[in-house]
Amino acid sequence: MVPVVGATAELADVVEAWLAGPHADYRSPSFSHWNKTGAVPEDCAACHSGPGFIDYLGADGSPASIIDRPAPINAPIGCASCHTAKARAADSVRFPSRVTVDGAGASALCMACHQGRTTGDTVATAMENRAEDTVSGEITFIDVHRGVAAAVLQGAVVRGGFQYPGRRYAGRFAHVPAAGTCISCHDAHSTRVATQGCLSCHRGVADVRDIRTRHLDFDGDGESHGGIRGEILGLQERLHRAMQAYAAEVSRRPMGYAPGQFPFFFNDTDGDGKISGDEKDASNRYANWTPRLLKAAYNYHFIAADPGAYAHNAGYALQLLYDSLDSLSARIAVAMADLHRP
Repeated sequence: MVPVVGATAELADVVEAWLAGPHADYRSPSFSHWNKTGAVPEDCAACHSGPGFIDYLGADGSPASIIDRPAPINAPIGCASCHTAKARAADSVRFPSRVTVDGAGASALCMACHQGRTTGDTVATAMENRAEDTVSGEITFIDVHRGVAAAVLQGAVVRGGFQYPGRRYAGRFAHVPAAGTCISCHDAHSTRVATQGCLSCHRGVADVRDIRTRHLDFDGDGESHGGIRGEILGLQERLHRAMQAYAAEVSRRPMGYAPGQFPFFFNDTDGDGKISGDEKDASNRYANWTPRLLKAAYNYHFIAADPGAYAHNAGYALQLLYDSLDSLSARIAVAMADLHRP
């Protein structure tokens, strides 16, 4: 067997990394959801089909940012999706809030898809002129979609989360220059996080999830050590319990959250605090929404949709969770005095 050397070996490594990553997995729901219909519709094609992304960039000769035809199925994000002159020139990204972020550089391609489909503005508009604590059958859960890392990273700049009026929110998380782009931390082909650079600066920890540069007890558990990820998870758990209490006491119907199972919020029919079995059926979706509950649920799901929020923008995540709890505390008992807002 002739040994693989030089540029050929390097290409083989790149292909192997890509095959091991999510962008190559044509069997995943991200790329197989439309197999029965035979095409990826225009609204989804940019991020869920390699040819669709090429169309979005205008690398096929069509106008950029416009997709006017369905894209083929079984065609994940591949080499041709990102390695074109149009892709290399990409530098600006328009978010669902209609805010355009310029100077995105090497992050532009990643941010084009990993930004979600809605914004806190969507929630504010939908809930405008509604009584905060009045249940309405006209209110349905607003799903930000998945893969919202770019929206979390940009924070208040693009308003991905629902930002309560009168509160200040963290903008883009400015890391060190060596970690200033998506591919500074994530391998461009496998998307795995290259942790060695993080650990070389944040000494004394063996896992990036244990990194912490803010030392208050944000989640009120009496501890201020360990990674900031733990504080975010702690606030998430508190918010989940508070939403359940509000749903039972104010909306008069118990609810729960099922991660990864659309539409995520369901009736807790057996009152055990969990969503399991038949409770996950779409026909059991939660429908006793009030504006106050919807805003909190939107923020809960927004942060849950980015497992890396602790690294992308911990301050923004903590602020959204804290403010959602603070809002619910107007109607139910929440121990806000135990919590801290960054």
